[in-house]
Amino acid sequence: MLDVTENAMEELKSTPLLREHEKLKALIAPFGGWNMPIQYEGIIAEHRWCREKAALFDICHMGEFRFRGDITASGLENVFTFSVKGIPVGRSRYGFLLNEQGGVIDDLIVFRLAEDEVMIVVNAATIDKDFAAIRSRLKPDANFLDISAATGKLDLQGPLSRDVLIKAFGGEIQTIPYFKFIRMNILGADAIVSRTGYTGELGYEIFLPAEKAVELWTLLLKDERVKPAGLGARDVLRLEMGYSLYGSDIDEETDPLEAGLSAFVNFDKEFTGKQALLQRQRDGVQRVKVAFQVNSRRSPRHHYEIVHDGTVTGSVTSGVFSPMLGCGIGLGFVKPEAAAVGTPLTIRHGNVSMEAAVVELPFYKGGSLRK
Repeated sequence: MLDVTENAMEELKSTPLLREHEKLKALIAPFGGWNMPIQYEGIIAEHRWCREKAALFDICHMGEFRFRGDITASGLENVFTFSVKGIPVGRSRYGFLLNEQGGVIDDLIVFRLAEDEVMIVVNAATIDKDFAAIRSRLKPDANFLDISAATGKLDLQGPLSRDVLIKAFGGEIQTIPYFKFIRMNILGADAIVSRTGYTGELGYEIFLPAEKAVELWTLLLKDERVKPAGLGARDVLRLEMGYSLYGSDIDEETDPLEAGLSAFVNFDKEFTGKQALLQRQRDGVQRVKVAFQVNSRRSPRHHYEIVHDGTVTGSVTSGVFSPMLGCGIGLGFVKPEAAAVGTPLTIRHGNVSMEAAVVELPFYKGGSLRK
């Protein structure tokens, strides 16, 4: 389940929508250094609404960077595990920013706005770290800015999200394929509408000036097909798809190979951490990420032990009760010999014990993602 206690003692930031969440009686809690809405009506209800209709998420806490210039000459092409110059204008790509040891500093998405302009979207808790890492790998005169504070981001997710946005902003929304975006005017401001998300459903991410976030939030919630959803529902939705959460399933001590994410690493290009990953390929990984399904309604939790053949083989990194499957599901790292699909496992913590088995991803296969 989503850990909302992290960074509770530090001074918390708030999105432009905090007062709106308070008006809706949302449960607000610390997450990644921010005051964030965890739930409104309830996690299960909000999860169901997203799977069946259209849920609106405040994601203004995420970070955005803008680069302008020559992608190759500036050094940007060699920063990530994928080719930036290979992204067509109007499309985006997911991948990683790695350290020298191949560990994941962050997972992120790069949007190709123009031949000489990109936007990089990063996780909220890693904004400063990411900016410093990227900046250090670019030439000193590179035009690279942190535009996080000036940028608002709302996600509308669910099978009815396209119809909602067409009604609000016109038929151009209909033309956006998966992992493509358009630039358009919304509420009198330049905005980006992207066919991306974190739920496994048809959905859109909308980037616009931060001062327009409340107006857009209010407009979309006027549609009876739309309800607000918090980070609790978002966590259940993403885990049903098997999507990794930075800080839980991947971090600087985890590399894409052991996390089962090598599909997002292009070994035909240079990037920081490449040599470490190549060495790990030669040596073999010592642990691998697996998805497992519990044979009851009990929820596995972060740090629970994973046992195979009576021996602890790893630990849980994410776990929830899945409303769509009616049982507990989770992700965790185990030794390679316990990673084959069908392998029986026991998830254990103190007196808590639950039987499980390794399964293929995604857990939930009925989403409208590519509708």
